[in-house]
Amino acid sequence: MSQAKDLKEQSTGKAPGKIVLGFSGGLDTSFCVKYLTEKKYEVHSIVVNTGGFDESEIKKIEDHAYSLGVKSHTSINAVEGYYDRIVRYLIYGNVLKNNTYPLSVSAERLSQALHIAEHVKKLNADAVAHGSTGAGNDQVRFDMIFQILIPDIEIITPIRDLKLSREEEIAYLKDMQVNMNFEKSVYSINKGLWGTSVGGRETLESKGVIPEEAWPTQLTRSEPEALKITFDKGELTSVNDKKFSHPVQAIQYLHSIASPFAIGRDVHVGDTIIGIKGRVGFEAAAPIIIIKAHHALEKHVLTKWQLSWKDQLAQFYGNWLHEGQILDPVMRDIEAFLESSQQQVTGDVFLQLMPYRFQITGIDSPYDLMSSKFGKYGEMNTGWTAEDVRGFTKIFGNQTAIFHHIKEQANGKH
Repeated sequence: MSQAKDLKEQSTGKAPGKIVLGFSGGLDTSFCVKYLTEKKYEVHSIVVNTGGFDESEIKKIEDHAYSLGVKSHTSINAVEGYYDRIVRYLIYGNVLKNNTYPLSVSAERLSQALHIAEHVKKLNADAVAHGSTGAGNDQVRFDMIFQILIPDIEIITPIRDLKLSREEEIAYLKDMQVNMNFEKSVYSINKGLWGTSVGGRETLESKGVIPEEAWPTQLTRSEPEALKITFDKGELTSVNDKKFSHPVQAIQYLHSIASPFAIGRDVHVGDTIIGIKGRVGFEAAAPIIIIKAHHALEKHVLTKWQLSWKDQLAQFYGNWLHEGQILDPVMRDIEAFLESSQQQVTGDVFLQLMPYRFQITGIDSPYDLMSSKFGKYGEMNTGWTAEDVRGFTKIFGNQTAIFHHIKEQANGKH
């Protein structure tokens, strides 16, 4: 008996109730709709857009969901909420996982899980489902959010629980007379506001480079171009003096300018929540430029201890967010610190865009601590005398001098 027939024959029994399914319209979630429907669930699908779909794609996903037999389908535009709740703190903290990856996918999965949980409450559903496999991070992120926010709701994960291969899913859907494109691209693409991930055969091993033609955005601009971006208390407000009502619009506009230069491409090597290492390619022109420009501005306007503590807290914040712990109250504490640190992070950052790279050429801020009226590094000072420095240096090194003096005395006695 085929696996497809086995699955169909399992789909009998008493109606188990109402279920909310996180739905993207791909193979896995399409399988989930048909399988859960056959299991007599009343399926209510929801797609949470965190910047990866345009209006026409959202409509196609809705039409597909209804063609599969869902009872209702809901589309949530979560882009601005995703920025307000998560992305802005990644900017405040200059968060790059392993100094490389701007948490493109991991951050948006949390936003999606939060909205799905709210939809479960709204519909008073009996269960919730997602299409994650048992091999990645997403299963942990979705499960944990659901267990915290809707602890009495059953979590059903058909792909993970049945240990299905792609071929088995396709066979089942074909047997169920589902008409959809089963041809999978050689590369897996996941697009969102904060970057696009790219997975393929080259990322399955420790050595390999994604070929030029496989990147979602191709290089189409080669002449260097000047760029000015403006921050107000740490948030991007304008690009080349074009102002926006919300930072999401500024991010999208910056992406339209920078992505044709093929900026922000890289391959991230990281530790998964479940203990294995993995590689993933990504392109994130706007996120990388924003984080680097923001950091450059901060180096001018923040004190050394603000910068030092920000680095430590932001690294923890990024790692804990990556592992799905957005609801840990310590995250609110760190967010409060990060937001407080941005009070003077205001000004312009000037850059030069070039194919595959960019250069920061300087900043202009009313809060710039590198003011010449206090002295020029390595040349002259106006705020202290030579005697001030001699006295300061003696006191600053006093305890270390005492340590060495006592050590020499003690050693001399033996």
